[in-house]
Amino acid sequence: MATYLSAVIITLNEANNIADCISSLSFCDEIIVVDSGSTDTTTELAFKLGAKVINQSWLGYGQQKQFAVEQATNNWVLCLDADERISPELAKEIQDFMQEPNAAACQMPRCNRFMGRWLRHGEGYPDMSLRLFDRQQAFWSEDSVHEKVICNAPIKSLQNDILHYSQETLHQYIEKQNKYTSIQADILTKNNKNISSTKLIMSPLIRFIKFYLVRQGFRDGVPGLVHICIGCFNSFIKYAKVRALK
Repeated sequence: MATYLSAVIITLNEANNIADCISSLSFCDEIIVVDSGSTDTTTELAFKLGAKVINQSWLGYGQQKQFAVEQATNNWVLCLDADERISPELAKEIQDFMQEPNAAACQMPRCNRFMGRWLRHGEGYPDMSLRLFDRQQAFWSEDSVHEKVICNAPIKSLQNDILHYSQETLHQYIEKQNKYTSIQADILTKNNKNISSTKLIMSPLIRFIKFYLVRQGFRDGVPGLVHICIGCFNSFIKYAKVRALK
């Protein structure tokens, strides 16, 4: 007998994305949208499409997602961001898995669209993401940024993709990265991490070698080059911000 599955999405002003996101989750038994104060039509659209809408003030990424998981009727949950879609192939793979789950959680590749191109190499892919799990055996971390699902039980890897349809401009993407690096720098500073000049230099260099050369990010053309250069700058500026804060 198949196990029932709830899908959960956290939102804030996602009117441009929410309909396609919910449509890609039509195979789920329940869809829950936890909204943190949208001023557009996000909640109205979600409700019209059959989702259960819950309002919750922003708690931070990890805590907001864990709150959403706890609102589900079913123990098995699938977590998605509003600008993501479950590909038809992944939907079928998840449905097959849910017929008789043989692991506590599943991770799956996440394919990112950046500057008009799907990134298939470097740090943009496969970007394995644990999104499907039994909430009795796994949970979201409380991290303010770069949150992750913590699971100490067996995890299965699925083959098909979550599709990340980010509609951000390059300007918006860089602004978001600036916010993330500031949050990370604050955390490192509070944890009294010491950042050497060597780390400032070597961290972005190692990242470039690993993702652009070893994992062949160069095969994604100019978008792949821009993506890794921003990633390397993030590595540098995160640690530079720690030094500045100290």
